[in-house]
Amino acid sequence: MSGVATQRGADYPFVKRLLAAEHLPTVIATVILSTLIISFRPFQPSGAELTGSGGDIVNQLGFGGLGALSLVSLLTLVDRRVLSALLSPWWLLLLAFLFLSILNTPDPTATMRSAAFSVIGIVSVAAVLTLPRSADAFCRVLVLAGFTIIGLSYLGLVIVPEAAIHQAGDVEYQHSGLWRGVFTHKNIAGPVMASLSFAGIYLWRRGWRRAGGLLFVLAMIFVLNTGSKTTAGTVPLAGLLIALPGIFGLRFLVPLFVAAAVCGMGVATLGIVFIEPVKQLAASLAPDLTYTGRTALWDFAGSMLAQRPWTGYGFENFWLTETVFTSDHPFDRAWDVRGTVHSHNSYMDLAIAMGLPGLAVGIIAFIIVPLRDYMRAPLHRENVFLADFFMMIVTFALFNAFLESFFFRRADPVWMFFVMAALGLRLTARFIVPAHTRR
Repeated sequence: MSGVATQRGADYPFVKRLLAAEHLPTVIATVILSTLIISFRPFQPSGAELTGSGGDIVNQLGFGGLGALSLVSLLTLVDRRVLSALLSPWWLLLLAFLFLSILNTPDPTATMRSAAFSVIGIVSVAAVLTLPRSADAFCRVLVLAGFTIIGLSYLGLVIVPEAAIHQAGDVEYQHSGLWRGVFTHKNIAGPVMASLSFAGIYLWRRGWRRAGGLLFVLAMIFVLNTGSKTTAGTVPLAGLLIALPGIFGLRFLVPLFVAAAVCGMGVATLGIVFIEPVKQLAASLAPDLTYTGRTALWDFAGSMLAQRPWTGYGFENFWLTETVFTSDHPFDRAWDVRGTVHSHNSYMDLAIAMGLPGLAVGIIAFIIVPLRDYMRAPLHRENVFLADFFMMIVTFALFNAFLESFFFRRADPVWMFFVMAALGLRLTARFIVPAHTRR
């Protein structure tokens, strides 16, 4: 029997290594990441959203169990120094604002149950980052989880096309024929696949050429078929902003380029609503520029925020509430705000929930701190590759946040990838990443 076992192990060395006792943390991280992104209700466009009260028993049990697995793994399999390094003061302050925004709602208990999904997601992401013992182990996590996510999404196009592809009978019939895979909407599928394309680039740079190249190609084909021109355009932009300076020995300019690009994106989106000279310029050069009606949402949200700038309206306590329903609504507004679930702008929704002070802390935690951590990463081969990978995701997500809302949006897959990248940069700035697991 031992001879047979040895021969089979030789036939499948990758599987044998993965299932070895010392690689158990890698297996756990793979399961956690795959489950976080795919969710416990894939291929359910109308029913996969976590309910506001957390009343879905599948999600309650599933994410509760995932959180427990993550917490136990963190406490038993991860070095305490690594765990303590995750405790960013700015993130802790932002979580404090989240708690205050929960108290600033009519029913804090129900809101707390909803916010718990986001906290569980953050804990789970922390486990995904810290359980792998080396760059090789992390690559295995990305390969297995990445191809599981992409494989199921492509499989859905064939087996359950009515769920994996937007249909003409959907509420948003204009998206008919666009791919969404295992996700609820193309606007989630696109950014997730974009993040996986960056994973493909990272794998390629580390020498995992076949896996990395295939992951990148499959992810980008999916992105193009989601119909998202913004995602398709910002993926190469984010990649080039991070990769090109390093090629020419100008890596120290990356934070400057990223900060300038994010500011430019802000001016091009929110600026045409709230900055008068920019608004006038946009009206003269592109009078029909509304980002599919989003400018109407931002204008309304801004006017309501002006009434409560310091405290906001509380976590998930604005859209689809009486506050919106009873407000004045011009008949010629491009978007009926009474039926929208968010402002399609992460920064705006953060301010609506936590007020301008919360937004300020969020900008520091989500933009300034990751850029600082990127520059602090040791110029060690594995650290540089990993920091570039995380920075690509952060940069892309910061762009995407101007047109979609995902900050603290429970266990939203886009939010999960962003948290992974932001916390990952914190770790790469503080520890030398070994290429291989020490035996």
